[in-house]
Amino acid sequence: MSTDNKRVKGETVLEIRDLKIEGNSDGVWHPIVKGVDVTLKRGEVLGLIGESGAGKSTIGLAAMGFARPGCRIVGGTIMFDGIDLRKASEAQKRDLWGSRIAYVAQSAAAAFNPAHTLIDQTVETAVRHGIMTREQAEADARDLYKRLQLPKPDTIGDRFPHQVSGGQLQRAMTAMAMACRPDLIIFDEPTTALDVTTQVEVLAAMRDIVEQFNTAAIYITHDLAVVAQMADRIMVLLRGKEVEQAPTRQMLKQPTQDYTKTLWAVRKLAKEESISDDIALRVHNVDASYGGMVKVLDNVTVQLPRGRTVAVVGESGSGKSTLARAITGLLPPMKGEVYFNGKPLPKALKDRDKDTLRRIQMIYQSADTSLNPRQTIRDLIGRPIEFYHGIKGAACDRAVAELLDAIELNESYIDRLPGELSGGQKQRISIARALAAKPEIIICDEVTSALDQIVQEEILTLLMKLQKETNVSYLFITHDIATVRAISDEIVVMHQGKVVQQGPKTKVLNPPYPAYTELLLSSVPEMDPDWLTNLLAKRAKGKVKA
Repeated sequence: MSTDNKRVKGETVLEIRDLKIEGNSDGVWHPIVKGVDVTLKRGEVLGLIGESGAGKSTIGLAAMGFARPGCRIVGGTIMFDGIDLRKASEAQKRDLWGSRIAYVAQSAAAAFNPAHTLIDQTVETAVRHGIMTREQAEADARDLYKRLQLPKPDTIGDRFPHQVSGGQLQRAMTAMAMACRPDLIIFDEPTTALDVTTQVEVLAAMRDIVEQFNTAAIYITHDLAVVAQMADRIMVLLRGKEVEQAPTRQMLKQPTQDYTKTLWAVRKLAKEESISDDIALRVHNVDASYGGMVKVLDNVTVQLPRGRTVAVVGESGSGKSTLARAITGLLPPMKGEVYFNGKPLPKALKDRDKDTLRRIQMIYQSADTSLNPRQTIRDLIGRPIEFYHGIKGAACDRAVAELLDAIELNESYIDRLPGELSGGQKQRISIARALAAKPEIIICDEVTSALDQIVQEEILTLLMKLQKETNVSYLFITHDIATVRAISDEIVVMHQGKVVQQGPKTKVLNPPYPAYTELLLSSVPEMDPDWLTNLLAKRAKGKVKA
């Protein structure tokens, strides 16, 4: 890259002063970022943390001179390498975007064009800006795929976005952002969709790129342990204002503000483990595949006791979500049986009666995509009440209001649309919609992964409370070991479609560990800035197998 050797570490590349941004709600403009300052030097990473609605992503986008639809920048200056982005034309900004300023979004699925291959999209910016020839860009893309631990890096670029997993797509998007070796990268929750083992490799690759090319970066996250590995400095935000800012080590050891201390203290949940012999659901010797080609589940046997929580953990592609699809009948097993209350379930969803469908419900990872944006909360929660129980009109509204109360919202939300709710509120509505059927089993598929730490704790506390009140059983699919510790009674560890360990939480999470369980647990980030460096050093010496 021709410009890399001109970058001098420590030079200021971004300077934001008194940034003010407004958002529009029902035709009324209101402040969402209230006078924030940011200074960023080459080779430096600034971590932005805070709960949902703090303004993290809005500030990250503003660093590019961009405001998302429904927002406007109304005050302050944004200087990028001597260029005033507030005064720059759209053509000038578009010339910078992708080549000198890159953005890695949280949702890779929404960021890629489904009609083009991964490598076509990875090399497009470098070729279009004349930074590399097509041949050079493709060779560089394959090298980035390898460094980001993508499988078959020489050929994976020939696939389309729908032909790779969510975690693989997230890494491909990181490669796309890094292709031009930009001066500034905005990482907006880039590892949220990744399992802990993959996250280690991606974090290491991101950090290497920043260090090697003296890139400046803003790292937006709700994961405090992750930001500890990436950031030189941390800025804490609350409702559009800076709460405090300090070097990472100082911030971790001695946060000065009460709000920051609450962030540090969060995730102290610990459910008391309990065992039950009353089995609500049993998956017995199940095989499953997509298109009858590659086996995704291989002789899987799992039990879910009534009124208990079984957490299913494993890296991307281990078969966790496929197990959920096999249980719900969305992917009929090739072999084996799924038993519900001691009786075999019809393999396909279409062959199950309404009452069976009612008793097994699912809460999806992304409330944004699982809730119809054009339906009110009344419609979203009311539909299963009417469909499964035949309750209509005023009686249905009363039932919706009772469920809103159960999820710790209230009746004032009943006529709102999903777009008028926060991420945590939308996930609560998803929970209420599942509860509306009065199920015996709820499958929770990564339901807290996109939520900040404070909202995660609220959702997990709510789920445990509802379980105590209704005796519902949870199959909790997650890659977050902290969540597993907080909510599970038993744990199932999956790897390459097989169950490699299962048992009570205290047994699985305490040594001695099988090799794969040890790898998973060793990959969980800690609130120590040296954790990633030390882990990589241990793996290089063979003390921890990768």
